[in-house]
Amino acid sequence: MKHVSILIPYHVNLAGLENPRQGLTETNEYLKSIGQQPFFTVELVGLEKEIHTSNGLYAVRTDKLISEIQQTDLIIIPPVSQNIQEAITQNQDFYPWIAKQHAQGSQVMSLCLGAFLLACTGLLDGKKCVTHWRAADQFRQLFPQIDLVSDKLMTDEEGIYTGGGAFSSANLILYIIEKMVNREAAIYCSKIFQIDAGRTSQSPFIIFKAQKSHNDNEIKKAQDFIEKNFSETLSVEELSDFAGLGKRTFERRFKKATANTVREYIQRIKIEAAKKSFESGFRQVNEVMFEVGYNDPKAFRDVFRKVTGLTPTDYRQRFMK
Repeated sequence: MKHVSILIPYHVNLAGLENPRQGLTETNEYLKSIGQQPFFTVELVGLEKEIHTSNGLYAVRTDKLISEIQQTDLIIIPPVSQNIQEAITQNQDFYPWIAKQHAQGSQVMSLCLGAFLLACTGLLDGKKCVTHWRAADQFRQLFPQIDLVSDKLMTDEEGIYTGGGAFSSANLILYIIEKMVNREAAIYCSKIFQIDAGRTSQSPFIIFKAQKSHNDNEIKKAQDFIEKNFSETLSVEELSDFAGLGKRTFERRFKKATANTVREYIQRIKIEAAKKSFESGFRQVNEVMFEVGYNDPKAFRDVFRKVTGLTPTDYRQRFMK
């Protein structure tokens, strides 16, 4: 039996909490149905016996306090609410306990915004990590020492796992079930919960927001210019001249401020505009392509797929109103 500690942090997001609990308990039911012993012992673990969440609307009773858990095999950190800074501060008593358990051999998993709490332990330093795409900029600002790969659905590195959005983290639960138990159990759970087990990216769901929470006014000026003129052919030289900076200085400062190269940023702005056109109604691919400043269908298709994980046609079919 593997002992699993699902943490109940302050400001826990209840929707994300149920994914791991139900997935692991359903695995046990599947194993019992085929004459095998349950694989997981699942306990809700917290800093208090009862945690109130959603502005006091709900109360979650924990099975154990962290002080009562001497050894666990897997720690799962569910999402917290969007008041991330407050959640980080109020849950700090978890961090040394998580680090100690990992040092003793426990594996650790974060789901969605739970990555912020995991990052506070230091266990993610120098490693790859994912969280919800909407919180990517804030995560990079708080934890520049961590390699955030915001387009991925999950990561697995040295016994530490991270998953994307609260609901898409169900794919990480299936991954853990397959890794710890077997593929048959994971497939069974994917059918019970109707989860597409083949998903590997959250790219189709990302809404690109220009990273402007920086203080580099010359770069902001260039960003505004790109956003107003994305249908034109824009060069780095033109943009650096517009910002009043040398080309190399401009490229360096642009990457530092936005976490994108100039070319990547232009592509993301163009593709975000194309996505909105496809979503607004039936539009021909070539029509949208010309609108956002592409003339080569192959180049447009390749960039669109690189950014979203889907072809323009597939994206239109999935998200068109």
